This record gives sequence, C-alpha cells and structure tokens, in this order.
Amino acid sequence: MTIAITGATGQLGRLIIEKLKAAGQADVIALARSPENAADLGVPARAFDYDQPDTLAPALSGVDTLMFISASEIGRRVDQHRAVIKAAKTAGVPHIVYTSVLHADTSALSLAEEHRQTEALLAASGLTVTLLRNGWYTENYAASIPSALEHGAFVGAAGDARISSAARADYADAAVAVLTNADHVGKTFELAGDDSYALTDLAAELSRRTGRDIPYVDMPEADYAGVLTQAGFPAPMAQAFAGFDTAAKAGALFDDTKALSALIGHPTTPLSETVKATLA
Repeated sequence: MTIAITGATGQLGRLIIEKLKAAGQADVIALARSPENAADLGVPARAFDYDQPDTLAPALSGVDTLMFISASEIGRRVDQHRAVIKAAKTAGVPHIVYTSVLHADTSALSLAEEHRQTEALLAASGLTVTLLRNGWYTENYAASIPSALEHGAFVGAAGDARISSAARADYADAAVAVLTNADHVGKTFELAGDDSYALTDLAAELSRRTGRDIPYVDMPEADYAGVLTQAGFPAPMAQAFAGFDTAAKAGALFDDTKALSALIGHPTTPLSETVKATLA
C-alpha cells in the first residue's frame, strides 16, 4: 500500500513520515510545495502546491491512501482543500485520512467552519474517508513560554477553561495507527489529551520548573489580541488566537473520552513533559 502525506515538510507531516518508517511502512511519498525541502525525510518526494490545482492529480498517481493534513492558510483552506479532494478523485485515490478539528460539527472555534466545509466536501466526494478530529496541540500554548519567561507572566483570555491538549507526536501516532490498520477505515475519531488543565495550571508548572513565580494573567479577548499584536503577530492572526481562548471557555478545547490514548495504545504526553521539553 502506498501512502502519500501532504504538508510533508511541516511539523506534523515530518513526524508522521518518521513514525511510518519506524513502523515498517515501505511505500511512503512526501507531498510538499517545495519537495527539495523533503530530501532529509528519506522517502520519494513530489511537488504538491495547493494553489496549482492542475498539478495535483498527477502527483497522486499510484497512491492508495492520502494522508491529508489540512492546509495552514486560514481563510483560504476551503478552496485549497476542494482542489486536493478533486485531484484525489481524478487520480483514483480510494482512501483519504483528513486532519479536522475536535468536535468540528459543533465547535465554537472560528477555524472549525473551514473544517466543517471540508468534511462536507469529503462526504460528497464518494471516496472512503477517515476523519481525525484533532484537539489542541500542547505546543500551541508552549510556544508562549519564551514570552512568559521574558515578561514574568503567562497571559491569555481563556479564564478557567479546561483544555484537553496532547503533544503533536501523539496526534502523529494516531495518524499512523489509522494509516496502517484497515479496521479504522471510514471512521471518525474525536482526539484529545487524557488530562485537561487550565492555563493557571500551565503557569504553575512553568513556575515549578523554573523556580520563578510566573502567574497566569487573564484578560479580555480584545486586550489579549492587542498584546499579541504588540508582540509582532499580524492583527488578523492575533484576533484569531485570542478568539481561540474565548472559544475554550465554551468547551471547544475539552474532551474527556480518552479516544486518542485508546487509538494509539499508550497515554498521551502529559503537560509537564511538553513544558520540560520546551524549556530544554
């Protein structure tokens, strides 16, 4: 079986390819906008640019399963995803595994709408589809640790919302599990970390590991967006990230089913381990 992975040079794509190789999967193809950047992955690479739809179907020749990692350009993804799905159908790819978002059908996250539309396109395609509705990556919050260390506080707008995140490697393990086991074909998985935490817990863990007092400072969404803008984020991105925290208050980042650990066969990575790795 030949498996192709979109976004192969991204953080998740690289992990999936590494883990597929470690699992003994021989026929793996890296799909990337700049395939030369995939040379270190040790697998064949093909050019795959979502914005050049006429080139996509030939790149999928001979592919049995497409690991479709959602595009990164928020606001443009529906058209890009439509092009990929059309190409997969043209190329005769029988099975797509798509990375959606946790509880995409009901999520309050602003980015969920593009996933809902993509899921609808997949459902209408006639292809066999497996949905990995990935929860939040712990690394999304860990990326703010350097700023918290610099300023002496971890800021956000999530209040006391519970966040069931998992490490990116856990979600890569989930992708490998469904890509290498036919029993999972056609299913939808709601994936999240085993344990939830509030941002006060993250700040407390950061304080414990550094020996410093680094509190969590909660603020209104608009104020937090302003902080992110001052830190160099483009205004639309700052507003989006602040909105994610607000959506967390509505439960968008929480799930206690432990479906992820059940799928991958081991506990998800604890928050403390990701904080430790980030500090290292």
